[in-house]
Amino acid sequence: SYCWTYAKEMVDVQQELEAAGVGGPLFVSIGDAEKLNTFLDANPWMNKERMFVDDYTFDAYKAAGFTRFDQVDKEQVKNFKFSNPGLDFAGWMKYFNTVGKVSPIPKDMKFGDFPEGVLWTGGTFVVQGNDVIYQWTDTIPGNHPVISDVVDIAKNAALIKKG
Repeated sequence: SYCWTYAKEMVDVQQELEAAGVGGPLFVSIGDAEKLNTFLDANPWMNKERMFVDDYTFDAYKAAGFTRFDQVDKEQVKNFKFSNPGLDFAGWMKYFNTVGKVSPIPKDMKFGDFPEGVLWTGGTFVVQGNDVIYQWTDTIPGNHPVISDVVDIAKNAALIKKG
C-alpha cells in the first residue's frame, strides 16, 4: 500500500509538474500485462500511458540500481519509522481485494517457493534529457522521498532548461 499511496500522491502533482514544463511522472512496477491491467482497473486515477511493468527478470530494476530490501544493511534502516499510508476503510478494502492479484508473483512459481518480486524496492528519478538530476533508491517499503522535494527539484531543472 505504501507504493500505491506514493504513486497516487505523485499523480496528484502531475498537473503542477506539467504546468512547469516537466513531463511525468512515469511509473514502473514488477509484473506482467495481466497484473498491470488489474492494478489499472482498481486504480482509475493512474493513466495507463504512464505505467509500465518490468518482467520477472527484474532487468529494469537492476539497471536502475534498485535493490531488494532483504539485502539492505540493517544499520541503514534501523531508525526508519513506518507511517500510516493514509488509506481510509474503503481504500484498505480495495487494497486487500487487489493486492494478491497484482503482487509480483510469477504464474509458474512452485508451491513453497518465495516470490522474489515482493522483495524488490523501487525509487524515484528526475531525468532531464540523458542526465539524471536526482535519484532516490528506496531501502525498504515505505521509504520514499518527500514529494514536495522531488517536485521542487523537477521544477527547478525545467526552469534552468528554459533559462
